[in-house]
Amino acid sequence: MRVLLLVDSYLPSTKSSARLVHDLAVEFSRQGHDVRLAAPDDSLAGPVETSRIDGVDVLRVRSPRFKSAARPLRGFHEARLSSLLWRRGKRFFREHPCDLVVYYSPTIFFGPLVRRLKKLWGASSYLILRDIFPQWAVDAGVLRRGRLPWRYFRRMELLQYDVADRIGVQSPANLAYFDEQGWSGKYKLEVLWHWSPSKHEGLPRTCLRDTLGLAGKTVFFYGGNIGVAQDMDNVIRLASSLTDRPDAHFLLVGEGSEVARLKESVRSLGLTNVEFHPPLDQARYLATLSEFDIGLITLDAGLKTQNFPGKMLGYMYFALPTLASINAGNDLRQVIERNQAGLVSLNGDDEAFRNNALKLLDQPELRRRLGTAGREFLETEYSTGRAVRQIIRGVRPCTITSHDCF
Repeated sequence: MRVLLLVDSYLPSTKSSARLVHDLAVEFSRQGHDVRLAAPDDSLAGPVETSRIDGVDVLRVRSPRFKSAARPLRGFHEARLSSLLWRRGKRFFREHPCDLVVYYSPTIFFGPLVRRLKKLWGASSYLILRDIFPQWAVDAGVLRRGRLPWRYFRRMELLQYDVADRIGVQSPANLAYFDEQGWSGKYKLEVLWHWSPSKHEGLPRTCLRDTLGLAGKTVFFYGGNIGVAQDMDNVIRLASSLTDRPDAHFLLVGEGSEVARLKESVRSLGLTNVEFHPPLDQARYLATLSEFDIGLITLDAGLKTQNFPGKMLGYMYFALPTLASINAGNDLRQVIERNQAGLVSLNGDDEAFRNNALKLLDQPELRRRLGTAGREFLETEYSTGRAVRQIIRGVRPCTITSHDCF
């Protein structure tokens, strides 16, 4: 089968979506499918670039830098993604017809492009839904329901659902969102768990711990997007409460809309136990994980929808225990606690967050035990092979009749 994957960030970005979709594309190829991938890229010198990576034909389209832009500018540029990808990539799309379009959300703005490609190719489509937007922005106080921006984003949200033959949400609790909206009978829904390859090949040797002068310290590591939904002030408060522990250090690797403000907050508080580091390419990011001790997850307390951060897969792969502070009602808590992969508290309960951090800081054996359990859970439940087989099953029967897609 010929498969196109769409994602809003691709390698060498360290966003979890870039790594997840790359691993999925490689697995589609390994299972014998003809795989293409298209993504915007703000680093290109020319309008388009094509390459072949690990058996995948990749189309990159030059785009403005929107991920770390101010919110209004980010919204404007991101809303143009479908038209931008089509305008600059239409020759590629016309020369490489596909039977299945798999698109990853975030972003919510691939709907128009998927609709066009389905009509052009007579293809099926599968939406991997990992970001229920604009609902989370309403929950976090970024948007107000009923206002013009919300109405526009809501329309784009519905379009991305409407053009999907099947939607894979990230947890059972996400199904409740569709039920609450009265949509559960309108769309074909299923839970598609996150995935991770069983082995990462050819990772470089890294020495970021020594480079940053962190030898002898227990490092709490965060890697990925640093934006509103993550509420990284939560981590800054934790770091501030542990200034009496010179053996504890917080390393935040990534980019996002909140980085500049958070750096200023760290400076004004006089914190010396927090380090920001720019994004690393995928191979160096993964290799770097093995150097550190504890993986951080933080989610805004106001979120009502579920979230399973992809960064947790990297933590589990390298047997880092997870220290999580999340929104109430998120079934990520049950996943972590049931499988003994880390310690979890609710965002807003700073004392519980600190106490869990101290447990991991003071008990190396606890860190080892939780990290090992997380690795075992990853190997059992989160394989890329399972994800690919489920996606293919989810779009049967194929809408292409000119040849045998499956």
